[in-house]
Amino acid sequence: MGESQAKDLEFKVLADIFEKLEKTTKRTDMIALLVELFRKTPAEVIDKVVYLMQGKLYPDWMGLPELGIGEKLIMRAVSMATGFPANVVEKEFKRLGDLGRAAEVLKQKKRQAALLAFFGTQQAKPLTVSKVYNTLDKIAKTSGPGSIDLKVKLLGGLLQDATAKEAKYIVRIVEGRLRLGVAEATMMDALAIVYGKTKAARTLIERAYNLCSDLGYVAKVLAERGIEALREMKVTVGRPIRPMLAERLSTPREILMKAGGKVLAEYKYDGERAQIHKKEDQVWIFSRRLENITHQYPDVQEHARKYIKAKEAIVEGEIVCIDPDTGELRPFQELMRRKRKHDIHTAMKDYPVSVFLFDILYVDGEDLTEKPILERRKRLKEIIEETERFRLAEAIITDDPDELEKFFLKAIESGCEGIVAKAIHQNAIYQAGARGWLWIKYKRDYKSEMIDTVDLVAVGAFYGRGRRAGTYGALLMAAYDPEADMFRTVCKVGSGFTDEDLAKMADMFKPYVISHKHPRVDSKMEPDVWFIPQIVAEIIGAEITLSPIHTCCWGKIKPGAGLAIRFPRFIRWRPDKGPEDATTVHEIMEMYHKQLKRIEEAQAARAKI
Repeated sequence: MGESQAKDLEFKVLADIFEKLEKTTKRTDMIALLVELFRKTPAEVIDKVVYLMQGKLYPDWMGLPELGIGEKLIMRAVSMATGFPANVVEKEFKRLGDLGRAAEVLKQKKRQAALLAFFGTQQAKPLTVSKVYNTLDKIAKTSGPGSIDLKVKLLGGLLQDATAKEAKYIVRIVEGRLRLGVAEATMMDALAIVYGKTKAARTLIERAYNLCSDLGYVAKVLAERGIEALREMKVTVGRPIRPMLAERLSTPREILMKAGGKVLAEYKYDGERAQIHKKEDQVWIFSRRLENITHQYPDVQEHARKYIKAKEAIVEGEIVCIDPDTGELRPFQELMRRKRKHDIHTAMKDYPVSVFLFDILYVDGEDLTEKPILERRKRLKEIIEETERFRLAEAIITDDPDELEKFFLKAIESGCEGIVAKAIHQNAIYQAGARGWLWIKYKRDYKSEMIDTVDLVAVGAFYGRGRRAGTYGALLMAAYDPEADMFRTVCKVGSGFTDEDLAKMADMFKPYVISHKHPRVDSKMEPDVWFIPQIVAEIIGAEITLSPIHTCCWGKIKPGAGLAIRFPRFIRWRPDKGPEDATTVHEIMEMYHKQLKRIEEAQAARAKI
């Protein structure tokens, strides 16, 4: 193998691994395949391999152009690469329901004579990862007059050089439908095995990823400089830090006990969590899922430039829609209407926002993530010039459960979801990317006679009958198990959907349909259709019960039983949450125990009467 080739990887190797990953049903096998791949991958292209594995070209937060090729244009490129007319390509696509598979089948049957006339007689060299990545990058960045034809020609040439199997995966990457479902946690496990010499390797890799939110970059640093280089990784303005998450409890007394006796309690606003980065006059805004949403909030950018009194800073807050006439808070759905409007300046007038800040992670060269919360809050107050539209979240410090309850009720009255109580001891640092008992949610839903709402991930669907014939009638929902990086089923939900929800459901889930149970899904039920765990929905139910068929907390309460939600009902989709942000199996367990306690207390009270 030549010197230049040694610095690259044949795309065939990646396509072979993709194919095996699609067929595997065990997470351990998935990790083993990734270990095999990373060991074969030269350091020069390991970042590109990681991005392609994720079905993208760059981290979402970079806000760079996506490929911008629809099905019709891809079919034109497949036609160009195979010699079959566009109508034949379309017919094959409709027959198979998978444009990647259609490209694979037609490549296997391709008409050599027509291709020779178009591309000439020179035999193409094997495709490399760099060739595929760089061509896709060029397609994404091509714009202006004639760009559509150039995109099609570039893709057609790439597919011409590809084998049938390679063509299938190139088309799926371009479509955004790679369907592998390989999570960052799984890739980090594999990178730790390949590049780590100690158990601390996985922790170091995760810390580095939490600070830069770019797994391709982390992999490249690992491959080029080794595990110790990750210790030097620092917070960088313009690169989002993975957000810290909260657990949940249902009484002020429990919250205070869990948090160490005294807390900083803040309003939990019903808006969009935002991480705002400022560097001189430049401002970036990142969502909870680390997507670059800067362009959606020019008003927030202007506030950040004016009212963050530091050259460089990273702050966190909640962007909330407000009533311009009364100043009252509007619900999250109003903010989503603003985001769907194309004319952002009209949207700003119709749906004005306020920003409520609750944390600071970095200021003028100083990383504050290792500092305790009260010190961070003090620094935040020092650099923010507070205005009606840009200010700190309402907060109190208390060790009194009655005062905490009053503050909660005040938050509800103000239009908030509830409160977040934060431990204030010296170890209450900012745990990037982690969910822990340093932050505890106490939400309005806990006051309902129904069970608390939960955010669950759809892992499968059941076909509808009667009025729902022709679409999905119910979804199989799962909670997240962060320790095992698995999704464990907890209910089958079929109520609460509007006719509009049902009509859109098939198209919404189409990119995530797979032919078998995903290796990160633990299910005893067999739905009609399996999904890659991706789409999150908010669900409410009557109670949590023991179940012989659902796998959430399997065997933890009673042998041969898991936990299930009884009479579940769909509330809304949660596009702001990724699958790993879903309610955890541990939270479901906590809710079950609290429910039992309430029942026992009610029975004891009745016994006294």
